[in-house]
Amino acid sequence: MKRVYNFSPGPAVLPTSVLEQARDELLSWQGSGMSVMEVSHRGPRFTEFALRSEAAFRDLLDIPEHYEVLFLQGGATLQFAAVPLNLAGPGDTADYVNTGNWSKKAAGEAKRYLNVNVVADGADLHYESIPDPATWRVSDDAKYLHLAVNETVVGVEFHDVPSVSDAPLAADMSSTILSRPMDVSRYGVIYAGAQKNIGPAGITVVIVREDLLDRARQETPSVINYRVMADAESMSNTPPTFAWYVAGLVFEWIKKEGGLAVMGERNRRKAGKIYAAIDASSFYNNPVDPACRSWMNIPFMLSAPELDAVFLRESEEADLLNLKGHRLVGGMRASIYNAMPEAGVDALLKFMTEFEARHG
Repeated sequence: MKRVYNFSPGPAVLPTSVLEQARDELLSWQGSGMSVMEVSHRGPRFTEFALRSEAAFRDLLDIPEHYEVLFLQGGATLQFAAVPLNLAGPGDTADYVNTGNWSKKAAGEAKRYLNVNVVADGADLHYESIPDPATWRVSDDAKYLHLAVNETVVGVEFHDVPSVSDAPLAADMSSTILSRPMDVSRYGVIYAGAQKNIGPAGITVVIVREDLLDRARQETPSVINYRVMADAESMSNTPPTFAWYVAGLVFEWIKKEGGLAVMGERNRRKAGKIYAAIDASSFYNNPVDPACRSWMNIPFMLSAPELDAVFLRESEEADLLNLKGHRLVGGMRASIYNAMPEAGVDALLKFMTEFEARHG
C-alpha cells in the first residue's frame, strides 16, 4: 500500500504502527467482536482503557497529582471560550499575548466574555518574532495570562515561556504538546487539539490545576465546565471514543519510542536540518527570528514566487504532500510533528536541493 510523506499542519501524519493497530483491531477490539466505535463508553472495556490512556499521558508529561486531565470535544477553538468562562467573571480582565493567527483568534473570542488586555502584539514585528518580555504590559488584576506556545501559520514558537506575571498561565499547546519534555507545573491551564501530535481530529486534551476548577460562571455549558467534566471523568456526555482510542495508541507509541526526551531530540534535529538548508540557500528564505523559529511548522519562501505552483506540483509528484503555505503567509510550509520520520525530512531536503538546481 502506497504511503506518502504528509507535511500537513493538521490533521497531521500519524504513526504508521498506530494506524496498523487501529486497522487490525477495527472489527473486534480486545476480542469483543465489536469495534471500539461500537462499545459503550461506560462499559468496563472502555472505562479501563480511558484510565490507562490518561495514566500514560500523565506519565509522559510527568503531570503533578494536583492537576486534572480532561478529554473533551470541540477542538482547541472551543477552548478560546472555555478558558475565560472557567477562569474569570464578566467584568474581569485577562492578559493575552498576540504572536500570530491563533493567539489573535483566542483574544478575539475572549473579548465576548471579559476585558482583554493585549500585553504584547507581534503584529508590530510582522509576526516574525516574539516581543521582548521586558516590554509586556501585564495587568495587576489579570485572572490569567494567555499565550499560544506555537503559531502554526507564521512558524513562531516560545522556546522558553517567560515568567512575567503572578496570574495563572493559560496556554494553547495544540502543536507542541508531546513534542519534547516540559514543566506542567508552570501552567494553570494547558489545552491542545489532538490533530497534531496526539491523534485524529475530534478530541481536545485539557490539563487544569485543581485550584482553578471552581471558578466557572454559572452560565458555562457543562460540556466545557472543567469541574463538571473532571467530576465525570470526561464523560458527562458521550466522548469521541474513536479519537480517544487512537490518542491512547499514540501515547503508548511515544513511550515505546523512548518518551519525550527522544521525541525532543528527534524534533530538534529534524527542524535544524531544514533551517540549515534554508539559511545556506539564496533560493529559499525563512523570515522568522532564529531565536523563536518553530520546531513543528517551518514556512519558507522561494526567491521566485512565480515558481510556487511548479514547486507544489513537482513535490506532489515526488510524494511530498501538503507543503502549500497558509493563505495568510503564502509560500511553503513543512509541518514536521512527532510522526514525521526523519527520512521524510531528508526526502524533502533532497527535493529542495534538486529543485533549486533545476530552477534557481
